[in-house]
Amino acid sequence: MTIYDITVAISQGVPIYEGDPKVLVEGVLSLAAGDPANVSRVCCGVHTGTHVDAPNHFIEGSRQVDELDLEKLVGPCRVVEIDAGVTAIEPQHLPDLNGLERILFKTRNSSFWSEPEKGFRTDFTYLSPEAARILADNGVKLVGIDYLSIEQFGSTDYATHRTLLAKEVVILEGVDLREVPPGDYELICLPLKYTGGHGDGAPARTILKAG
Repeated sequence: MTIYDITVAISQGVPIYEGDPKVLVEGVLSLAAGDPANVSRVCCGVHTGTHVDAPNHFIEGSRQVDELDLEKLVGPCRVVEIDAGVTAIEPQHLPDLNGLERILFKTRNSSFWSEPEKGFRTDFTYLSPEAARILADNGVKLVGIDYLSIEQFGSTDYATHRTLLAKEVVILEGVDLREVPPGDYELICLPLKYTGGHGDGAPARTILKAG
């Protein structure tokens, strides 16, 4: 059995979506300083690194992240590789969806994780609203992509997010698929459980199991 950790680590150097809170990771107690234990603090927005979007991210009063159906977050998943020349995933790029419940798109975005020092990229490949509608209408439970948003940068109607979240399709963003071949896997995605705020999303330790 092979396990792929597709989680982007939260760090002060990780790219952050434009306008989101910056990351702070620091030690607050230290054995070296004579404290009884090492204790650290992590402060970040809930859409940092690898994370899930809950319906309440764009649909007021809908399901929050602590209310997500865990069954959607664990189970068979297909990694679909999209040609590097594609910047918008359209209906013609979708695989046969018969029986497919979870799908991760591996795109040219994956290479961005090799250059975090360049900061947030706005030219990332995204899922078109038309493709999102087909996925939602075909009963897909989870859709993921290898950068910080599934939506085209600069969108004003957020149609891709709204189309998926209205059907309570979990959106998984910011996965690192650089080392993952296309194919079928078991996905295990466990978002941080918290209450308060808007419950719009959460960082998620995410792995794929092969074999």
